[in-house]
Amino acid sequence: RTYSGTETEGQLLNSFVQYFGDSLGRKIKRMPLIEETVLPGNSLLTLPVVIIGNGPSGICLSYLLSGYRPYLSPEAIHPNPILHTKLEEARHLSIVDQDLEYLSEGLEGRSSNPVAVLFDTLLHPDADFGYDYPPVLHWKLEQHNYIPHIVLGKGPPGGAWHSMEGSMLTISFGDWMELPGLSFKEWAASKRRNIKSDRVMPEEIACYYKHYVKVMGLQKNFRDNVYITSVSRLYREKDDEGRSQQNEDISTQHLEMEDGQKSLIKRNWEVRGYQRATDGSHVPFCLFAENVALATGTFDSPGRLQVEGEDFPFVLHSMSDFGAAISKGKLRGKADPVLIVGAGLTAADAVLCAYNNNIPVVHVFRRRVTDTSLIFKQLPKKLYPEYHKVYHMMCTQSHTMDSNQHSAYTSFPEHNVLSFKPEMKCVLQSASGLKKILKFSVALVLIGSHPNLFFLKDQGHSIGHHSDQPITCKGNPIEIDPYTYECTKEANLFALGPLVGDNFVRFLKGGALGIARCLAIRQKKKHELIESGDGG
Repeated sequence: RTYSGTETEGQLLNSFVQYFGDSLGRKIKRMPLIEETVLPGNSLLTLPVVIIGNGPSGICLSYLLSGYRPYLSPEAIHPNPILHTKLEEARHLSIVDQDLEYLSEGLEGRSSNPVAVLFDTLLHPDADFGYDYPPVLHWKLEQHNYIPHIVLGKGPPGGAWHSMEGSMLTISFGDWMELPGLSFKEWAASKRRNIKSDRVMPEEIACYYKHYVKVMGLQKNFRDNVYITSVSRLYREKDDEGRSQQNEDISTQHLEMEDGQKSLIKRNWEVRGYQRATDGSHVPFCLFAENVALATGTFDSPGRLQVEGEDFPFVLHSMSDFGAAISKGKLRGKADPVLIVGAGLTAADAVLCAYNNNIPVVHVFRRRVTDTSLIFKQLPKKLYPEYHKVYHMMCTQSHTMDSNQHSAYTSFPEHNVLSFKPEMKCVLQSASGLKKILKFSVALVLIGSHPNLFFLKDQGHSIGHHSDQPITCKGNPIEIDPYTYECTKEANLFALGPLVGDNFVRFLKGGALGIARCLAIRQKKKHELIESGDGG
């Protein structure tokens, strides 16, 4: 068809026109999430699926939507006999075409999402017991199962992995970071990369993800340097349909508007944003989507203490900023220590980074060193010696010990930061209420990060388990159907990865499986309606 948008918008979207069908040529009214506007329906592109985020979650979902299907390998025997019996019952079917609830029943693992546990045990059988069994699946490309989609990301494929500190090792083994169909070890060997241990650097993982998109032929679905500014619902007046309501999509919802307005039908999503061009200019775009999948991860917004003085330029909130300060020599020769706030692995990475650069550290955290919820308690000492070195210092080099007054590391357990002062001082308060003032050279606040869903209404609060709180990976993930990953509070909106509590790559792949199965079923029903003459 003839694309009738502006030339600049066409630069981003024209390559998709040939892949996807025409948009709905009817009057369309936008849902009043931001403001009420009327948009020309015939000038916009409508896609079956838009994936927001091009990290491992978005990549894996694109892989499955592109028609790749997992089957039980002919020679494979899963170590779980009950699961293996279930798999044998439908060996001729791909896993995408099977009942995921039935297959995942009774399985246990380190994810609260059952499909994530299922897919993980198929790809890494008994991994949590220390075994290195090969996957029981093999993959086939079935192009008739392709569902048109687009993956939008701020940077190259791989998402936040491209911006992580390169000198640190991943928590997960390299094999656990891999995506379906491409062994990480084989890829590393083919690139003549010397992988010295099972744990690898983030830059290796980022390079692997970028290569994965290319070798799997997914590039046509990906657009880089894209920033989303709004995702909102569209409504269409009932009278504009021109056919009975029975012919609507199975997910269509009807809304009765107040003040005597016409009944409106909840329809597609409107996705707006811009692509950053090579010259730095912004190229705006707007498109429609039948379904939207949120795969943004949680690295967008660093956690903040919300205390006085936190916005001073000497208070940092990311490892990359800290690494840059070290590489530029800004901390060389400083007598005052670096103040590190937090008790997670990123804070431990910062301690190691400072320690290895002979920079003294004051380490402040709220919990007791004996707190069983500390991440160090969950990591085997033999596999993670560097983190246990930090934990040992946290326990044995406390400020209460006289011998450590001039140590290169001093910990302040059970302390809160009350404020930062302009003269580069920090006010701490202990659990007993005692206040202390410390001088520092730079402060680094590493207390986790949160997704930035500003492009959704109320920043996505309404789709979380607790609608009065912001979305967080642990405390308030997006509420989903456990088998389809569709938001329970918003039809045709899906979420996967850290947004639904799956922080580890090995588990986020289950979200891609659940969404792919759900969309495949709906596509099949839609095609059946069309073939029967009732689908329009």
